[in-house]
Amino acid sequence: MTQGKIIECNAAVAYSPAKPLTIEKITVEAPKTDEIRVKIVKSALCHTDAFTLSGDDNEWPASDFKPVILGHEAAGVIESVGPNVTDLAEGDHVILLYTAECGECKFCIDDRTNLCVKVRSTQGKGLMPDGTTRFKNSKGEPIYHFMGCSSFSEYTVVSKHSAVKVAKDFDLEKAALLGCGVATGFGAAGYEGIGAAKKNNQITKGSSVAVFGLGAVGCSVLEGARAAGAKKIIAVDVNDKKEEWARSFGATDFVNPTKLAEGETIVSKLTSMSDDGYGIDFTYDCTGNVNVMNDALMASARGTGISTVIGVAPSGAQISVRPFYLIVGRTWTGIAYGNIKGKTEMNRLIEASDKGDLTLDKYITHRRKFSEINTAFEDLHSGDCLRTVFEY
Repeated sequence: MTQGKIIECNAAVAYSPAKPLTIEKITVEAPKTDEIRVKIVKSALCHTDAFTLSGDDNEWPASDFKPVILGHEAAGVIESVGPNVTDLAEGDHVILLYTAECGECKFCIDDRTNLCVKVRSTQGKGLMPDGTTRFKNSKGEPIYHFMGCSSFSEYTVVSKHSAVKVAKDFDLEKAALLGCGVATGFGAAGYEGIGAAKKNNQITKGSSVAVFGLGAVGCSVLEGARAAGAKKIIAVDVNDKKEEWARSFGATDFVNPTKLAEGETIVSKLTSMSDDGYGIDFTYDCTGNVNVMNDALMASARGTGISTVIGVAPSGAQISVRPFYLIVGRTWTGIAYGNIKGKTEMNRLIEASDKGDLTLDKYITHRRKFSEINTAFEDLHSGDCLRTVFEY
């Protein structure tokens, strides 16, 4: 029995920016009040993990990089619970939520947003809500948490607000993908009234859609557009190899912005592809490139177009645009985790998977042992990887 005791396990620790992770033995303390300890079964590698490791993340900059256990797209089994945890229990299967849902704060009560603040102030500092960590290395030095999850460890401790229970017959490999990227894109499409739909940003039947950047997030937007019955779904990426992926997830067209006709821009190209020549109904940036964000806005339809920023830009990056593009009726908005409320809407994503609208298996392009985690970062940047899932 390990309940109430310190656990020793393997973890992949980031000690320096842009350096390989160190796989080592660490200790994981027992959960405190309002916390749970989870045995990670499956975890996927997300671009956000790589982004933070690069040192470009404003919350974890290279100039003040602290030892941290990355990972936030994961599922596992609760090993033990701390005091005051009533909605989760030992043995429950859970998906970790980097966007918590307490159900009580202003943002949880407001159906239009998912930006719960219950644990946000400490989460951004790599700490648990009491201001301390639950991880230590062999020297007894603290190791920091990441996005309230830290799934690159065989065991982790998270807030009770940062995990959602799922049925034990739901594949934990699929479940892990719903912790971030795939849920982000699918929710951004506003699937059947969830996610972005609550902000009046829902892809409609017969509409036109353009998605910039075809990683897991971009491909899941495509899949959400297909499920919504969009008429024209345009995938935009500089890598021609991704066209096959794009079409398998629902794209009707593929455009490589580096291979346009002379004098043509990506904005003019997409505008010309719209039915009336006035632009695309729904555009999405999934790249984190501020120039692409501008292009996505300008390609959206005058009067009614909605352009959504999903990709995370490097620290210090700024966006700018002629106000005229907004004055003539375009809407420019942003979204985190697809505006999905993790505890109350996760079942809708699982239902979408069961119906075949969300094909989770297709996003898993690589599988690796946890010991191969550094190679997985290479996979991620290779151009032929959507998601690598680790087995612990």
